Amino acid sequence: MSRTLESPRTVVQTTTKRPPLYKVILLNDDYTPRDFVVGVLKAVFRMSEEQAYAVMITAHRRDACVVAVFARDVAETKATEATDLGKQAGYPLFFTTEPET
Repeated sequence: MSRTLESPRTVVQTTTKRPPLYKVILLNDDYTPRDFVVGVLKAVFRMSEEQAYAVMITAHRRDACVVAVFARDVAETKATEATDLGKQAGYPLFFTTEPET
């Protein structure tokens, strides 16, 4: 009787790694009206009036405030869109992104 040698079977399990997250940060300036900032936060980040006001006032008091956390491409797109709305209106409104730690 002959024996057949079988090679060991390797089972490869693939896991999907979550993309790294990025914070969108609102930077305070002394020129952009508060109501305009609240409007941008509501439009771009889909915040309620209360949420947008809280983020705006935090940035005003602390010079910056984390608005939201997204995958990198979404964070960069939203930061650019919000900053561009300020530029179009002639304000120095600025949003930036950085990796979440």
